[in-house]
Amino acid sequence: MTQQKHMLKRLIKYTLWFLLLFFLVYNSIYFKKLDRVKLASTTKEFNAAAYARSFYNNLLPHLDSAVVIDKLIPSLKTEPDKTFSAYSHALDIGNIRYFLVRGEGTILSIDEDAVTVALKDNSIAKEIRFATEFVYGNAIRDASGRVNLNEFSKTFDFNAISEEINKIVRKEVIPPFKANAKPGNTIRFSGAIELNQVHLNIDSIEIIPIQLAILNN
Repeated sequence: MTQQKHMLKRLIKYTLWFLLLFFLVYNSIYFKKLDRVKLASTTKEFNAAAYARSFYNNLLPHLDSAVVIDKLIPSLKTEPDKTFSAYSHALDIGNIRYFLVRGEGTILSIDEDAVTVALKDNSIAKEIRFATEFVYGNAIRDASGRVNLNEFSKTFDFNAISEEINKIVRKEVIPPFKANAKPGNTIRFSGAIELNQVHLNIDSIEIIPIQLAILNN
């Protein structure tokens, strides 16, 4: 009987040790679904600068498909709803929409924060302005229609893309252009504009440049 009690105590002891060991192992090792692991890894390693560079480089070959601004402005005057539907992009159903545009014009003036340009046809618009100092916002990212918000798990990452795109423009597009530009130059351009569909104002259009090229010296 004594031997049976001793064996029972040993059994209880080993059982308790086994349960303790199982508890420790269970709490030190856990499993996640593979898709969650991939998502966490992707989010953690997201590189906004690299994404923006790829976005910008891939956008350049497609700028020829942007709407010509000489065509866009008259269309906005006569058929605004149809024009917004055909050429604009946005992330939501709000009033703010973005257009990818291109065209040619003549430099009228060069200021610290903008370059003013006259379009070929002065009857379309007296002048347009290119932002050269305050290049901010989401115009380029959203006007392209090439970035999907649903692909990003963090709004911060999504917004960081715009900032990195704008940095490319501020550092690589504007400085060489302004260094050589002067009034009277004919330029070819592409860029993005932001317009309010409900409170439409096309008398003073500002373009965030994507490419700027001087055609004559």
